[in-house]
Amino acid sequence: MFQLKWLWKNAKGYQFVFVLGMIFSSLTSVLIIVNPKISQLLVDKVVYGKQYDLLIPLLLVMLGVSVIKIALRFFMIVCMELSSQHTIGSIRKKLFVQLNYLDMDYYDSMSTGDLMTRMTGDLDLCRHTMAFLSYSFCDSIIMFLAAIVFLLSVNWAFTLTLMAITPAIFLVTRLFTKKVKPLYIDLRDRLSALNTTSQENIEGNRVVKAFAKEDYEIERFEQKNSDFMKSNLKAAMLWLKFWPVIESIAQMLTFETILIGGLFIINGTLTYGELLAFSGLSFALSNPMRSLGPLLNDLQRFFASANKIIELYYANPKIENSSKDDDASTQECKIKGDIEFKNVTFAFGGTVVFDDISISVKSGQTLAIMGPTGCGKTTFVNLINRFYDVNLGEVLVDGLNVKEHDLKNLRKSIGMATQDVFLFSDTVEGNVAYGDTAIPFEDVERFARLSDSHKFIVKMEEGYDTIVGERGVGLSGGQRQRLALARAIAVKSPILVLDDTTSALDSETERTISKNLQSLDYPCTKIIIAQRISSVQSADCIIVIKDGKILEKGTHQELLNNGDYYYDTYLLQNGDAASESIKEELRLTQN
Repeated sequence: MFQLKWLWKNAKGYQFVFVLGMIFSSLTSVLIIVNPKISQLLVDKVVYGKQYDLLIPLLLVMLGVSVIKIALRFFMIVCMELSSQHTIGSIRKKLFVQLNYLDMDYYDSMSTGDLMTRMTGDLDLCRHTMAFLSYSFCDSIIMFLAAIVFLLSVNWAFTLTLMAITPAIFLVTRLFTKKVKPLYIDLRDRLSALNTTSQENIEGNRVVKAFAKEDYEIERFEQKNSDFMKSNLKAAMLWLKFWPVIESIAQMLTFETILIGGLFIINGTLTYGELLAFSGLSFALSNPMRSLGPLLNDLQRFFASANKIIELYYANPKIENSSKDDDASTQECKIKGDIEFKNVTFAFGGTVVFDDISISVKSGQTLAIMGPTGCGKTTFVNLINRFYDVNLGEVLVDGLNVKEHDLKNLRKSIGMATQDVFLFSDTVEGNVAYGDTAIPFEDVERFARLSDSHKFIVKMEEGYDTIVGERGVGLSGGQRQRLALARAIAVKSPILVLDDTTSALDSETERTISKNLQSLDYPCTKIIIAQRISSVQSADCIIVIKDGKILEKGTHQELLNNGDYYYDTYLLQNGDAASESIKEELRLTQN
């Protein structure tokens, strides 16, 4: 029942509205006994008692009760919709905040499709529970109890006879609930898998087309779709096994009313009007029995979905702000850009990425990182902005452990052009100014020029107002990289990280950008991750990471003199003629 308590807690501010709706629902249910009572009086007093003066007043009362019931039902639905929509809106906002602040670790273990299912279908089931199931249960219970109380007051013996079959209903529904619960948990997981497959296929449609794998993807989707359908059918068939039993028991009430009511009339212990009242209220006894199964069905689906939402709702980030002050922004300090790794050891998923590495970079210097694929180059910068925390050792920024920095201030001080370029469905200007939406257009254009983006932007139909498709659809890889670079330098951060941002560019464009980056009009420490020697050779310090260690460290010339990984890479990228050039440089250096 924790799920229901959690839902109630999140209705804060609209709990009174919800309770008011439940009161309206209860009053509507109680009023169902009025018209059968009037029907009884019409038969006993007017038809058989010849009291014709009661006809019009009784009919007016019946009409008035019907109007009141309609009005109460209307206000009840308004209250339930208001409370449920605002509650789910509040939960959705909380979940989105959670998604923004959860660690990279969490995203590494979750699929986008599953998270989207939680934000949409699972939340809708919560809204359905609050807006419909709650008052449906209330209607059923109040209607049943009101009918029992009224019927007991009319003829207790007849009422107890009708009630004799109700325990069977509760036994059947309890058995059904026990069996259906694991089925809906499985159904929820299969829906998540189906959504994940759909999301991946839509996002990776270019790859699918490039490899002509449409048939394969259709088959893969069909498998997930079939699994979901089978799980749905399994749950539906289970309900269909129980439904005839519940329906048969409910129908027995009508049969019982006619048979036993007739016997009571023959014995003179029941009037025709009272039998009519019993007959009119038999639905108030049978309907709750009929609806109990479907309601429990939906309730089990709610529990399965709510568990997934609650898991995200209460997920705690491992990386949190060390500041005790809630308003950490008031304690922001200007970061200069000194960076130091002191005996850092870091393992990811049981694999050691860094093993006791140390390196320092002074403010304003440029550090270049090279190494084989998968050696941890991107992880290196992810430790600086605390996407992950080290296992041992310290990462220091301006002499202070990154764990002691205000997290928001630390990350705002690092401009990043990531390896996996992501552009938003926004204008070109909006994407460049994403890090600082207050910058004037002149600055946007200036940074676009620095990243060599301006030339292709002005050729677009709407220039800087051109809407960039999702993830930069419609742009080449090089154009996306240059826009990402413009976005990174536009924040004027004291630390600038360029993660393989020129891999899709030609040599001439790369040289232009490198030259522009060396003449930025604000001081910053640059960390450049690249595979090309031409991208890193002007750096103040170059490190080569391999097998969790810093294999080489030094300037371009120093690393060439070492004759190791960097030297081999230089030869590979520059051809055999490079060897003679290096020898000549060495000779001149020695002289």
